[in-house]
Amino acid sequence: MSGPQSPTFDAARGAAAKESADALVVAGRAASGRAPRSSWGPLLLQIGVLVALIVALFVWLAQADLSPTERSTLAPAELWRLTLQHLKLTAVSAILVLVIAVPLGVLLTRGPLRRATPAVLAIANIGQSAPAVGLVVLLAFAMGFGFPAAVVALVLYAILPVLRNTMVGLDGVDRRLIEAGRGMGMSAAAVLFKVELPLAVPVMLAGIRTALVLLVGTATLATFVDGGGLGLLITTGVNLSQTAVLVVGSLLVALLALVVDWAGRVVEHLAKPKGL
Repeated sequence: MSGPQSPTFDAARGAAAKESADALVVAGRAASGRAPRSSWGPLLLQIGVLVALIVALFVWLAQADLSPTERSTLAPAELWRLTLQHLKLTAVSAILVLVIAVPLGVLLTRGPLRRATPAVLAIANIGQSAPAVGLVVLLAFAMGFGFPAAVVALVLYAILPVLRNTMVGLDGVDRRLIEAGRGMGMSAAAVLFKVELPLAVPVMLAGIRTALVLLVGTATLATFVDGGGLGLLITTGVNLSQTAVLVVGSLLVALLALVVDWAGRVVEHLAKPKGL
């Protein structure tokens, strides 16, 4: 009868299991047929153009012939305050979307819960099928005007891309790799976290990037329910016929969305394995 296994043996077995899981991930990435990893050139060019556009916008603001009301509305301190509100709306909504959609997407790819997929996707589709402004206003009447109602509306609007891409990414993992992992003695949880999720990350990140851009654009509607954000500049420009305020508000939202999209592309680039 053999005695208890030594710590050295346990450590060696753990290292061997990790190497096996890493080998499966590498094999899966190689079998996925992804294009060669692109260089940083396009990403650096994109952020350079965005920085130049932002600088040009503020140089124009400093030299433009604005009325006292426009000058007050477009003061740097006020623009910074509204931008922070907009980023807060986007960040809080994005965190809630990830907390809800990623675990839900994982659960819907597991065993019997697959049967609930059509019903869950149909519910998630409601957020994007309904007009965004109508969704925001209805939730404001139901929950009260302010930041919370705006966040809930944004979460409902942006949850579908993350949920769907999580499921697509996990379903796209080669079943032979999963079976190989189980054959090596890995538990279902170990296969999920060490094989399936690493291989699904690029597809999941694409969905997250799409959701972030949607959130930045849709967050402008929060101004209709007293939720803050850069949408206030757009509504102020329209209501008071202040073209400069309207244009600046629209450009800031567009530039912010492009910056967020660039940041998402950087994360996707870093998440790709070297040589692929």
